[in-house]
Amino acid sequence: MNKMVTLRIIKQNFRQYGMLLALAAAMILFQALTNGVLMRPINLTNLILQNSYILILAIGMLLCILTGNIDLSVGSVVAFVGAISATLMVDKGIPSIAAMVIALVIGGIIGAWQGYWIAYIKIPAFIVTLAGMLIFRGLALVVLQGQSKGPFPVLFQSLASGFLPDPFNGKRHILTLLVGLAFSLIIIASEVHKRNKQKKYGFDVLPAWAFFVKVFFLVAVILVFSFVFASYKGIPNILVLLAVLILIYHFLTGKTVPGRHIYALGGNAKAAKLSGIKTERVMFWIYVNMGVISALAGMVFAARLNVATPKAGQNFELDAIAACYVGGASATGGVGTVIGAIVGGLFMGVLNNGMSIMGIGIDWQQAIKGFVLLAAVAFDLYSKAKNR
Repeated sequence: MNKMVTLRIIKQNFRQYGMLLALAAAMILFQALTNGVLMRPINLTNLILQNSYILILAIGMLLCILTGNIDLSVGSVVAFVGAISATLMVDKGIPSIAAMVIALVIGGIIGAWQGYWIAYIKIPAFIVTLAGMLIFRGLALVVLQGQSKGPFPVLFQSLASGFLPDPFNGKRHILTLLVGLAFSLIIIASEVHKRNKQKKYGFDVLPAWAFFVKVFFLVAVILVFSFVFASYKGIPNILVLLAVLILIYHFLTGKTVPGRHIYALGGNAKAAKLSGIKTERVMFWIYVNMGVISALAGMVFAARLNVATPKAGQNFELDAIAACYVGGASATGGVGTVIGAIVGGLFMGVLNNGMSIMGIGIDWQQAIKGFVLLAAVAFDLYSKAKNR
């Protein structure tokens, strides 16, 4: 392999894993600036718990952004679904599982309502979801009558605050260490299989040393996080839920026909329609999915607070959108990954957490986050212009 090809392959991989490197750099920086507080087991666990609902929303928001649209209503839907969940479980005494299923169905209906206006009536998504933001915030106030409602049953609370039990009862959470080790082996096997497959079909691959560095970095990150979690209470339940969602949506967007249709719609809607893709149906189901994801995030947030409040979800839509853009999604649609959105969300979460530990005021935190978002979108546009 000549030097130019090697540099091109390394550059492509650096671009792919650049946000992960940025996240690692941010964590190392704040670990030093906070005198080791950031990576303490209890703080890292709280970091995941506090940002879990934003990460969930970012997964659904990514699909909207891939089409070149956004959803401004998700924060209000979070509040509305939390209010409905409280009414069902606290006032009506409906069992937690049944109430959660009902809440998810309501989220799907909300998504279908908005998706109909966007996909079939052709009202811009910005307008429809802006209206939804006002409608469902108002309905949350109506349902709760302006008051907070709780507490929730223990089973429901465990959705956001529970941890996987350790059957080994060791000094550290042995199950967490085993899960981290198993996941590391899966990553190694997956990367080796992908490399061998690329070589088999004649594709250019990373040189052996660069491949080793990449795999070593990924495995090191997994093992460090596993060790830190094992030093506290182990793996939070919400992290398991997030992992399942990431796997499902990563497979959906990267390995299925509907996923390719979403990217095609965002890349060029007219060309996608002419090629036989039912673009209206794709758009409709994207917003149904966003409604369900918003409902799930609403329940997680309510379970985390152990109370439903009319003010829940404020600015969540902005945080979810920022996570996607910072994670590499394109403002014009057609570009972005689920992993990127999650890493972007974690990056913003680390910024918030690190600056809070350092005592930086909320005013400067908001300003810095705004600069980061602007820089991410500017970099995306610069990269596109450079590659033309």
